[in-house]
Amino acid sequence: MISKKIQDALNKQINAEFYSSYFYLSMSAYFESEDLQGFSQWFRVQANEEYAHAMKIFDYISQIGGEVKLMEIKGPKTDWGSFLEVFQDTFEHEQKVTKSINELLDLSITEKDHATVNFLQWFVSEQIEEEATAQQIVKKMEMIGDSKSGLFMLDRELGSRVAQ
Repeated sequence: MISKKIQDALNKQINAEFYSSYFYLSMSAYFESEDLQGFSQWFRVQANEEYAHAMKIFDYISQIGGEVKLMEIKGPKTDWGSFLEVFQDTFEHEQKVTKSINELLDLSITEKDHATVNFLQWFVSEQIEEEATAQQIVKKMEMIGDSKSGLFMLDRELGSRVAQ
């Protein structure tokens, strides 16, 4: 049986994952409005991935006999000063998600909730990948600078991303 502390923390994480999905969908819309369909596609796939993360936690809570409690999702940022800023925000956001997952894991260890500790290992590994990918794109954007051809090439590269 899941403790109230763990259940509340997992429900909070569901909200954070749904917010991430909403945040990335906002970024997708931003790039769509800038006629950069590749970047838009990349963020749309990212939004769907975050939604799947939320549902993974949702299903876990249900599976272990807990109660899912959905919360209000705050509105995401919708405007950025540059294309680079979008990806910097992405990297910073993924760092926050990593911190949140780590805190949830720490709580699970403290509560001696071995099932949740085991469940969260997937998210720990996922966050390593998420941060690395965001950081790589930031570095590419910094290298590109004001190069329109570089931007075009990266837009094309990121547009090839498909949902797994």
